[in-house]
Amino acid sequence: MALIFNHGKNEEDKVAKAKQTPMMKQYQAVKDQYPDAFLFYRLGDFYELFNEDAIKGAQILELTLTTRNHSAANPIPMCGVPHRAVDNYIDILIDKGYKVAICEQMEDPKQAKGMVKRAVTRLVTPGTKMDLKGDDAQSNNYLTAVLPQAPGFKLAYADLTTGELKVTSLATEAAVINELINLQTKEVVYDQELPASLTTVLTKQNLLLSHQTPQTGQAEISYLTQALTDDGEIAVVTLLVSYLLTTQKRALAHLQVAQAYELNAYMKIDHNSKANLELMINMRSGKKQGTLAWLLDATKTAMGSRLLKRWLDRPLIDQAKIEERQDKVAVLLDHYFERSNLQAELTKVYDLERLAGRVAYGSVNGRDLVQLKTSLQQVPKIKYVLETLAAPVFDQLTAGLDPLSDIAALIDQAVVEDAPVAITEGGLIKPGYNQQLDTYRDAMENGKQWIAELQEKERAATGINNLKIGYNHVFGYYIEVTKANIAKLPADRYERKQTLVNAERFATPELKAKEAIILEAQEKSTSLEYDLFVAVRDQVKAQISRLQALAANLAELDVLQSFAVVSEDYHFVRPTLNQRHELKISGGRHPVVEKFLGHQAYVPNDVVMDPQTAILLITGPNMSGKSTYMRQLALIAVMAQIGCFVPADAADLPIFDQIFTRIGAADDLVSGESTFMVEMMEANNALQNATPNSLILFDEIGRGTATYDGMALAQAIIEYVHDHVHAKTLFSTHYHELTQLDQRLAQLKNVHVGASEENGELVFLHRVEPGPADKSYGVHVAKLAGLPASLLARADVILGQLEKGTAAAAPTPTTPPVAPSSAPQLVEEASGQLELFGPAPAPAAKPADKKAGQVLAQLKELDLMGLTPMEVMNQVYQWQRKLK
Repeated sequence: MALIFNHGKNEEDKVAKAKQTPMMKQYQAVKDQYPDAFLFYRLGDFYELFNEDAIKGAQILELTLTTRNHSAANPIPMCGVPHRAVDNYIDILIDKGYKVAICEQMEDPKQAKGMVKRAVTRLVTPGTKMDLKGDDAQSNNYLTAVLPQAPGFKLAYADLTTGELKVTSLATEAAVINELINLQTKEVVYDQELPASLTTVLTKQNLLLSHQTPQTGQAEISYLTQALTDDGEIAVVTLLVSYLLTTQKRALAHLQVAQAYELNAYMKIDHNSKANLELMINMRSGKKQGTLAWLLDATKTAMGSRLLKRWLDRPLIDQAKIEERQDKVAVLLDHYFERSNLQAELTKVYDLERLAGRVAYGSVNGRDLVQLKTSLQQVPKIKYVLETLAAPVFDQLTAGLDPLSDIAALIDQAVVEDAPVAITEGGLIKPGYNQQLDTYRDAMENGKQWIAELQEKERAATGINNLKIGYNHVFGYYIEVTKANIAKLPADRYERKQTLVNAERFATPELKAKEAIILEAQEKSTSLEYDLFVAVRDQVKAQISRLQALAANLAELDVLQSFAVVSEDYHFVRPTLNQRHELKISGGRHPVVEKFLGHQAYVPNDVVMDPQTAILLITGPNMSGKSTYMRQLALIAVMAQIGCFVPADAADLPIFDQIFTRIGAADDLVSGESTFMVEMMEANNALQNATPNSLILFDEIGRGTATYDGMALAQAIIEYVHDHVHAKTLFSTHYHELTQLDQRLAQLKNVHVGASEENGELVFLHRVEPGPADKSYGVHVAKLAGLPASLLARADVILGQLEKGTAAAAPTPTTPPVAPSSAPQLVEEASGQLELFGPAPAPAAKPADKKAGQVLAQLKELDLMGLTPMEVMNQVYQWQRKLK
């Protein structure tokens, strides 16, 4: 039935197309080439959408849906947007994940013979968006290509706005997914079919998948792949660049020669760990505020802000490179006034990376070139400040600050300071830059003066004081006279041009002759200005590589001064790095939490792990700061390895090759995975991939299942890390029984977050001290949460009974007792704890009577031992209500 239906529909389409007007045939021919994109079809001053594009576009863009040929049997749905405002509408569609094909008029309608020629000049997609505004301007917009190649994958990515082009090899699907999420790529290009499992994940991540056939043999692609030696990497870069050339339909001179990188050359942090640590995105708000990137970003340029994020995404593991960055930060930190001067000059530097991109792309306007000139004029001042530092560590960077004086001078000579946005309407080029242009302008200016003089002359000759000479695009220059004064006009010289309600418009032979001169000068002037502007743009375009090199150096300087500023403002210190596998932080602080609390309110803590210590087992009550303590170590490690100073009184750190975290509880609803499954998967990732040089943070592993299961898993994980992985590990838990492990695991030490009771109230000390916590204070935390007093009192009673291994005080249940053989087993499990921590104690006495059996049966029914304290209190409350 489907085949028959489709066949009928196709026949209907053929008939409908046969009846199309020439314009709609042209539209349909273009649309057929871009079936998966909204086609913005240029008609005069509007871009129009037709048919399904119009119906869907009107809904998304909130446009009025009308029809074309509305009198026909099948009117065509249509809607449109003004050409001057089209960018805003395109942005809306792109941000929602759609593609937009822009179809332009390729000839002047006035000179066209028959149908105006039209063609798509650009396909805009989420990964090829050029105009980024607001917060997006401080982030990269990556387009990625993925190519399966046994035994793994090749991956390349580019930012069309900056020209960045990178490529790497990845071993597994998981590595591909991790890299795509870390890059926050918007679109994935493929040629060969991707594995179904990978496609499923990418679709769930709302990534646009775009197919492309590689173009081979092009000089541009050969140039961009010249530094690559791996055939697979050349192939994936070819695929990516082919897509860019196909969609953008122009040369892309700003694309940089592809650089290969290896993930092993940087500290690896998987996307889950980055989310847990809130390096870039706040887990609660989904925004930058409250993240490490937000805290460290005191940059003055958009390109500096982007580079900071790239450094955070890939911390260094090369000690020499880390210490070189630290040396530069130290110099800037010690030179306050020079640093202030650098900041003042950097504030005047615009986004050179993206200005260079727009120049190469051909979308740069006069204001952009003025911004470029202004930026270049700051470079000699910045270079002078660095030279006054007399710091050899800055010599290479200083030498790389090419002021491009020739380009700055060219723009200064050619382009007016208050240049308009439009580049086809004149007003761009300075007087004196081009003699012919000055001649045209003189003719125009003299013509306007002549018009003013003619107006006065005609008023005197006719005696009509309100006679005026005006101009419009349709009728040109005219003499306007009110109808009451028409009789005063000499009939032999005045030729009627237009009739208005209260006036008539005329021309004279003298006015017509001057009009021709003025309009010719105006038209030629506008055309010449455009040509001169394009010539200037092309001269700038020839220096793209110099511009990009300058931008890279300025961005690095901007990030370094940002590190110096935040280090001074928040009392950070320079960490030392060691190869001894030793970790010693004195007075360490969580930088983001401290910013919110204030320096005086935050309680600092030490983290000490000698070479023989692999695991710190952390106990203490909820809300006491265990997770903060763990996160602050990871953030200090990341900050140290990007070259920044760290929030501590002193810090001596090993260089970590990877960081793994399992902090917090969250279901992965998209993948249908529970909190506990996510927890186990993240734990497994760390156990499978960590090395002795890694850092692992495990927070409350095992809490998502029954008590004994969780406790068994927690102990087994600790033992596995201790015996096989040997990574520096912080492991927080509420299973106090685990604290006994220090007696037989030589590389494990107990620490706890202090708390005390004052007049029955719990007081958090937020200080980490040696040894295990004495208890968990779960009921006290519940009290802070405001639970009913009677419930809390009952929970205290139950807690005491559970700690003694009995439930004798529980009310007599109404449920039938369990079989006699089950009751002793329950008591044995409760007291022996499944022999998790050594030989089990002697079995408890068997129940002596029916009442004890009923109590045990009720206890087993509730399974209190498998619940959290909060769940215990909920069960107790329900139990009491049932009995009443």
